[in-house]
Amino acid sequence: MTFPVWHPESLAARLPFLRRRAELTTATRRFFTDRGYTEVETPYGVRAPGEEVHLSAFRTERVHTDGRTEPLWLHTSPEFAMKRLLVAGAGPIFQLARVWRNNEGSARHAPEFTMLEWYFPSADMDALIAETTAFLRAVLPPVVSSAGVTTDLSRFERLTVAEAFQRYAGADVLGTAGDAAALAASSGARLREGETWEDLFFRLLLERIEPRLGRAHPTFLTHWPAAQAALARRCPDDPRVAERFELFVGGIELANAFVELTDPVEQRARFIEDRTRRHAMYGADWPLDEDFLAALEYGMPPSAGIALGFDRLAMLASGADRIGQVLWLPPTDLA
Repeated sequence: MTFPVWHPESLAARLPFLRRRAELTTATRRFFTDRGYTEVETPYGVRAPGEEVHLSAFRTERVHTDGRTEPLWLHTSPEFAMKRLLVAGAGPIFQLARVWRNNEGSARHAPEFTMLEWYFPSADMDALIAETTAFLRAVLPPVVSSAGVTTDLSRFERLTVAEAFQRYAGADVLGTAGDAAALAASSGARLREGETWEDLFFRLLLERIEPRLGRAHPTFLTHWPAAQAALARRCPDDPRVAERFELFVGGIELANAFVELTDPVEQRARFIEDRTRRHAMYGADWPLDEDFLAALEYGMPPSAGIALGFDRLAMLASGADRIGQVLWLPPTDLA
């Protein structure tokens, strides 16, 4: 028999996972405050929720006291807001933020979820990886299990995207950058009709590489091709790649991190390129975030930042197999 999520028996089944989640929240706050971070809160309703090409946002509306209406969006990440605080001089900051991403729902995805995001001024990628490793070892048991995958945190693997493509797809991802046919030939994949280099990159990543990452031990997947830089700066030693990493634990994509791009000119160009692609695929949406770009022009300090899926972290901490098990009131289809 299936019970509604509010039923005592339904909550009782989730309660061991939820109590572990509550302990995790306390431990997380302790870790960052002990390191001199300040916890912040930023608005959830914003004029521009992000510029990611494929993320879908929830739309809402503000009604002003004079009757004017203003379209707002529930943010997909607190990134833009927290970087404004870095510009203002807030120093090391973290946030446990509720975020929304439409058109999502699975054993590891919920349309509304919690993101742990923190920014480490003056840090490089090595420093952020070291801090992330210390955080996981502080809040998780030495060995974690979820959905049949057991991972030992005694050792963390670092692997560049180029190394991962060579190892698991037999492909030269940097040497074929921008050339879909060359990447297909290099990897032995059959190029689909209309498939771009980026399309094939992500298909190989999802089919051949990600299933091999973060299983026996956590994996930091580093140095992404410049075309996938997002808000990361290019690597000074190799402009073909960006100072970005993703973290995989228990076979789960847990976090995405950047050494932050602080150049407002390059950031504007990237935004415009992403907006052009997104609008061509999904239609017009929100205006360009000129206020964020103005903050970058004023001057953001060199920083590294990371966004970590807190619900997924709770799954690892508690041994849950589905995200609904670590949500107090999960959507019915995820319970």
